[in-house]
Amino acid sequence: MWTWCLHAMRSTAVAMAVGAVALSSASAQSGQPIKVGGSLALTGAGAAPSKVISTALEMWRDDVNAKGGLLGRPVELVIYDDQSSPANVPAIYTKLITLDKVDLLLGPYGTNFVAPAIPAIMAHNKMTISFTAIGINDKFKYDKYFSMVSVGPDGVHAFSRGFFEIAMAQKPQPETVAILAADAEFARTAADGARDEVKKHRLKLVYDQSYPPQTTDFSAVMRAVRAANADVVWIGAYPPDNVGIIRAADEIGLSPKIFGGAMIGMLVTPLKVQLGPAANGLLIGENFTAAQAQSIPGAADFLKRYGVKASAAGIDPLGFAWGPFAYSAGQVLAQAVTETKSLDHDKLAAYMHQAKFDAVAGSFSFGSDGEWAKPRQVWTQFQNVRPNNLDQFRDGKVQPIIWPADAKTGNLIYPYAEAKKR
Repeated sequence: MWTWCLHAMRSTAVAMAVGAVALSSASAQSGQPIKVGGSLALTGAGAAPSKVISTALEMWRDDVNAKGGLLGRPVELVIYDDQSSPANVPAIYTKLITLDKVDLLLGPYGTNFVAPAIPAIMAHNKMTISFTAIGINDKFKYDKYFSMVSVGPDGVHAFSRGFFEIAMAQKPQPETVAILAADAEFARTAADGARDEVKKHRLKLVYDQSYPPQTTDFSAVMRAVRAANADVVWIGAYPPDNVGIIRAADEIGLSPKIFGGAMIGMLVTPLKVQLGPAANGLLIGENFTAAQAQSIPGAADFLKRYGVKASAAGIDPLGFAWGPFAYSAGQVLAQAVTETKSLDHDKLAAYMHQAKFDAVAGSFSFGSDGEWAKPRQVWTQFQNVRPNNLDQFRDGKVQPIIWPADAKTGNLIYPYAEAKKR
């Protein structure tokens, strides 16, 4: 077993061990570094968001070390590249725990990668804070699992509830729905939630298909969606798929009344810029938006500093969807370690279940399942997007919040074809 694990680590997971920094504060620190380990998809399909997460974690590490570290010890990150392959993740976490002997764990990123990691983490009774995964603890019910994403306790439905509530508030109300989702963990889970919403609102499901994750040409599948002639088209798709789906829909003239869903690629700034006006009318779920940043203490400063780092690294220049949550995961760890004066995972988890956290992603507490106790998912629509313009995405004006009502910054342009004209 160990021979296989070590071979897998050499051949499929390129290590990125990030050393402790902030040597200027070394005089205030003593002893061995506190090692924080994790897995991120630094190459492959998941690289765009994972590089945002990695950069934000490095910022947190540097900030903590500049203030003297934790428990008087410097913080070191040990991050391995899982190469966007869920199969690599269990061996990485086993290695982090048993060979690297890290003190704390973070990650992985995304439902597809967190699901296979949890059994390995549970086997060693360790705690982790994952990044933007949904519905993980519905199955595991593990008391040392925590999720850094704002979907709340009903994560399965978070990527469709607001979408369908918006749809049913329109006149005339839609009657039929088409669902298209990637055949992979996150998209399948989100699509399950969408089907529940269809039933709840007594809509008719006229098309319900999945596509292989390796799909690159979406012309045929989008023609099949168009043939279904649904009023509402809900999509569950990953970053590499979004451009292909949207381009294909645009080319064939797909024109439902509402089009969007859990289109994770539309959270990636370079993809938004690349698509430009082709994105107009899309209705997507988001965890953190430009429109929210100014109202959360510390968020604007973090994003400004992140922008400088991102420019130098050549990654997503805005990082709204992942950066604040990654930095906040570090803030949660720092608060828990400081308040408990401990690195014991049982003590840390017990503290985190009852504490309140004020972080750059907002104020929140964790529920019994490790999800945020209260959801803060919002739905935005792309409106009046211009070609080749990064700056238009900085303030949220071309992506107003449509739902929920207490966060609303704009109105839905309905139907989708009307939004496409602008």
